Amino acid sequence: MKLLPLATIALFTASGAFAQEVGGMGPKLGQSEVQPPAAKASMGELLSKGYEIKAAVPNGGKFVVFLQKDQSAYACEMKSLTASQCGTLN
Repeated sequence: MKLLPLATIALFTASGAFAQEVGGMGPKLGQSEVQPPAAKASMGELLSKGYEIKAAVPNGGKFVVFLQKDQSAYACEMKSLTASQCGTLN
């Protein structure tokens, strides 16, 4: 009976230490957080990198455009003819 709580505590302690070593808890103190390319990507930048438009669907008064290159895919919301906001799908 006393072994189960002890094993549970040991398991939680070990998993927390492992997560910190792997870096799964975010950046370490003093390091700046790296923004993924999708956070700043526009549709023009993605097209210049070789992404292809696969589909476009209306969403209210705007369009959502889906782009793909190899195994990477993005969805871009067209705010106007020249402004878009893109995010990664995978």
